[in-house]
Amino acid sequence: MIRATLICLALLLSCSCWAKPNGSKKPKQVVPAIECDVRAGKINLPEFIVKCPAHCKETKQQVYGTGVFASISSICNAAIHSGVITNSGGKVIVRKMAGQNIYKGSNSYGVRSLSLPKWRESFVVSVGKPKKGVIYPSTLDYVPSRPTYVKTSQKDKSSAVTTALPTTAAPEPTTTTTPEPTTTTTTTLAPTTTTTPAPPPTTTKARAAVHKVRDAGLRRPEAGSAIRRQPSSPVGPAFNRVQLASPERTPTMSQSNPDVSYAVPDSGYTWSETDTPENPARDHRPDISDFERWYYNFGPYLSRSTDSDGNRKLDTSSSTVEPVDVWKPDANIYESGFHVREPVTRAPEPVSQGDPNCKVDLVFLMDGSWSIGKRRFKIQKDFLSEVAQAINVGIAGPMMGIIQYGDDPVTEMSLKSFSNSRDVKSGIDKIVQKGGLSNVGKALSYINKQYFSDANGNRGGAPNVAVVLVDGWPTDKVEEASRLARESGINIFFVTIEGPDDSEKHQLVEPNFVDKAVCRTNGFYSLPVSSWFALRKAAQPLVKRVCDTERLVCSKTCLNANDIGFVIDGSSSVGTGNFRTVLQFVANVTREFEISDTDTRVGAVQYTYKQRLEFAFGQYNNKAELLNAIKRIDYWSGGTSTGAAITYTAEQLFSKSKPNKRKIMIVITDGRSYDDVREPALAVHGQGVIAYSIGIAWAAQDELEYIATDPDKDHSFFVDEFDNLYKFVPKIINNICQEFNSQPRN
Repeated sequence: MIRATLICLALLLSCSCWAKPNGSKKPKQVVPAIECDVRAGKINLPEFIVKCPAHCKETKQQVYGTGVFASISSICNAAIHSGVITNSGGKVIVRKMAGQNIYKGSNSYGVRSLSLPKWRESFVVSVGKPKKGVIYPSTLDYVPSRPTYVKTSQKDKSSAVTTALPTTAAPEPTTTTTPEPTTTTTTTLAPTTTTTPAPPPTTTKARAAVHKVRDAGLRRPEAGSAIRRQPSSPVGPAFNRVQLASPERTPTMSQSNPDVSYAVPDSGYTWSETDTPENPARDHRPDISDFERWYYNFGPYLSRSTDSDGNRKLDTSSSTVEPVDVWKPDANIYESGFHVREPVTRAPEPVSQGDPNCKVDLVFLMDGSWSIGKRRFKIQKDFLSEVAQAINVGIAGPMMGIIQYGDDPVTEMSLKSFSNSRDVKSGIDKIVQKGGLSNVGKALSYINKQYFSDANGNRGGAPNVAVVLVDGWPTDKVEEASRLARESGINIFFVTIEGPDDSEKHQLVEPNFVDKAVCRTNGFYSLPVSSWFALRKAAQPLVKRVCDTERLVCSKTCLNANDIGFVIDGSSSVGTGNFRTVLQFVANVTREFEISDTDTRVGAVQYTYKQRLEFAFGQYNNKAELLNAIKRIDYWSGGTSTGAAITYTAEQLFSKSKPNKRKIMIVITDGRSYDDVREPALAVHGQGVIAYSIGIAWAAQDELEYIATDPDKDHSFFVDEFDNLYKFVPKIINNICQEFNSQPRN
């Protein structure tokens, strides 16, 4: 009995030991939500969990890499790319890793990731289910917003690191005595004291460069630039002039890096101290006006004083530098010795219609990335202003627009925003740097799909020209976007400032990116500039090239540079109904081209035993009129002499073709020819005519191949029924364009 009691006590004790104490519940994981555009590098945690919203795929936030992603990638789109979540969102665990030397792009789950040669930090994603006992932070520690950074110079590329500027000590307040004029007859001037507050201390954190770092450290003053005098500097002659200073420098940083701007307000002028007496000599006589006194004190002469006998003499012992508004326009002009004149009515200045010898639709893609800094961005704006002045913007001449690109392109100025150079320059002054990467490829896609449109002022009859300004090199690929833009008729120029040298070429996302982008690789479309400070010298050469419309060859596309001759079988075997089907096919092909006297022209020949010219090249230079002319062609009926028809077409149409047009012949027949087609076909091929043959029903395959230009598979087609002709319209247009765009670009 006692033994049983002891066993029961032991069991009770063991149960009490196993019981969980109160208050020891497992803590619940709180998952912070993020937006689709949040990048891993923006969160200052080595490992964390987040919740992505739905529909991130539609935002097209960029992703770099496959499996292992660069930290500039969108977390949510990287998770979709990896299959961790779907487009409906979900939880994702993010783990940071060291940077990689190469990130390969791929297409996965509907998200296209890009390639990147190198980045400082990486991350991987996994399903948002924490392991047992692991609790991730419930709040995210975000990296502070982008600080100002400095790039290393080319002379110091061996130590290509970002440099933090030291804190600048604030100078003592400067006191300037400014005379305040009055409007009384005695013209007594009361001195006032103005205290200039010291600029706040400026601290700058180091920041890793986006894709290229240059010009770190202190820069020597540029030749010809004005240097501000420090308040404590020794003063030269007693009479000192106002010196114009760069608005991006402050009196305390005359030796600092020009790329870093400061919050100190700056008027753009500085005043040199002079060793003047506390009460400087002035002429208090009432017989000279305020304006005369200002003119003699601040103009080309020294200040005047009077001696005791009333004779005026030049006083060279002291002088003062006074602000230019000492004489006020609202002063009483009768008390100051002025004579009243009748107001002169001036005719309004005529607005320029532009230079008719430079009629182009021109857009500049300006680099707004963080890599160039604020000073270089201003140099870029000054360059654009100079170009706007040089090309003489106007509705009868060039029209100019501007796109700023960084992570994404932004239209700063459409082609129809301003119609003269003066207004364009005013618009340029208001442009503010956006920052980001140098995504030139994305900007070129933007101009092709959206910018050169009727809504933005594209005139149609003027060549489309895009000039890309890029600091160093792009951060994305440009080849595909450039090809599509060229095929749309856009002439692409590249102005590359401080491009990569041999030691930097391994950092390029795309080698030889300029040759892959420009309209032609013969050097006409590319202007390399060695330094930002030499950019101004490129203005005139660029304007000369842009306005040389005869050499803007990319304005000629596969759709606007052809003479197309249709050779239509009107034999008895075709029949009236099928002949109307053939005419509909001819109209459908014609509709795809740009029709005018300077663009694509179309002619037509109908044949049986005989031949008839239905209409010649240039007879109809309007697409609607041309389509009506095709519709009005009457069915002839008769035999089939295809060889004679080809010879007739060469004589009546292609002998009158323009030299700068591509000659294209499209033969449509439904049977074997009664005459030989080989000799006429060889003759027309020898004249540079590109021949397509389309056979229907009983057409002879061997004759179709003789007529067609090599290779036959691209120029010869066969259909068993007339009703299937429409299927070959896209194929023919595509082949014509492929052939045109495959021409050498040198």
